Amino acid sequence: MLLTPDPADEEFPSSLRALESSVSRPALPSVPHERARLLLLGAFALSGLLAFSWLARIPGVRDLLSLSAADLGGILLIGSIGALATVVSSSALLARFGSARVFAAGTVIIAVGFVLMGLGPALGSRWLFGVGILVNGVGGSLVAVPMNVESTRVERAYGRSVIPHFHAAFSAGAVAGSILGAGAASVGLPVVAQFAAFSVGVAVLRLAALSAGMVLPGRPQAPSGPPEKASRSAMSVWTEPRTILIGLVAFAATLGEGAANNWLALAVVDRFGTTEAFGGIALGVFIGAMTIVRLAGTRAIDRLGRVASLQLSLVAGLLGLAAFGLAPHPAVALVGAALWGAGAALCFPIAVAAVSDDHRGAQARVSVITSMGSIAVLTAAPLVGVAAEALGGAQQALLVVLIPLAAALFAARWVAPSLTRVADPAEILADVPETVPAS
Repeated sequence: MLLTPDPADEEFPSSLRALESSVSRPALPSVPHERARLLLLGAFALSGLLAFSWLARIPGVRDLLSLSAADLGGILLIGSIGALATVVSSSALLARFGSARVFAAGTVIIAVGFVLMGLGPALGSRWLFGVGILVNGVGGSLVAVPMNVESTRVERAYGRSVIPHFHAAFSAGAVAGSILGAGAASVGLPVVAQFAAFSVGVAVLRLAALSAGMVLPGRPQAPSGPPEKASRSAMSVWTEPRTILIGLVAFAATLGEGAANNWLALAVVDRFGTTEAFGGIALGVFIGAMTIVRLAGTRAIDRLGRVASLQLSLVAGLLGLAAFGLAPHPAVALVGAALWGAGAALCFPIAVAAVSDDHRGAQARVSVITSMGSIAVLTAAPLVGVAAEALGGAQQALLVVLIPLAAALFAARWVAPSLTRVADPAEILADVPETVPAS
């Protein structure tokens, strides 16, 4: 979204409001960016389906490998380290090789990682499972960063808030993945069979689209200089105060979402003695609420502004997480999970949109936001694992996430539209994504 006036930003000059209205909705050909949007929606949905089809099986994987909560948190930490190391360098990789090639490489790496993750529990090998988690973390970053970068380009082409729709597609895929994972657990499908089938199937769909020329929108960008110069330019955004503060919002939001993804199903199973399938359903409720709010939330963002939308989201997330963590009955836990998911829905999409106001350097800034998210994921798994050991269960341990979510409220005002630069309409048109062959 390009400089959409925010009601919370009382100092937004009226002249800039008028100028924003004249440049934020350029007359663009409808077919190219609509096709780009649909392709990107599919990419986000496939990522959600694959990721959550395995997260729903965490209780079974834990039992097959005889892992304690701390052991599981430590192994998940391995994947987060791999993801973080990759995502920090992703901006330079995108500038050098382009979104399509990076996305293709990540697709293949993820498939390999998932196969190893399935073989580990089947063979009783924690080491093999850990390697699979590491490989999957690397591949996941190579897929996630290009998708988020391209989502900002598509939003600029539309001139209104659409980024939450992409994350809604991810959430919809996640709901499907959770249901499929729960179904696989209920019929006793071995973890190795599920992981192999899902990962290969998703990889085939992605690579088939690439070979047919139906790739993620966006042209590979030729580096502006030597690789060392591109890397230095990409890293300079880490010194921008506004970018870092918005990154802190993304960190808190992703920490809560990551904690739920990794521990919510296990918390329900352990606390209430339910089946693994019911734990998968509880995770599906969390993701389902996120999906609904992300689909409807674009209107709220455009009407209320980013700041108010983010503050309302964080308050809802705080209330929902508290209800879940203190729930005495499975039904109460489900209600809390739904409210928690609704509150978490818009936080990360708003952060991505906020750092993309100035399209110059948006790619590097989105990489910063994704990096902060990866740090949060890295922190979530061991943090909740250690807390679960100390507090006697994952349900109570999840309450520690209340602290960073509350802190994010103090940084929420920084997502207001940046007034540092108003883009020229010709520059917006020049940056409109195109669908290009992978070759």
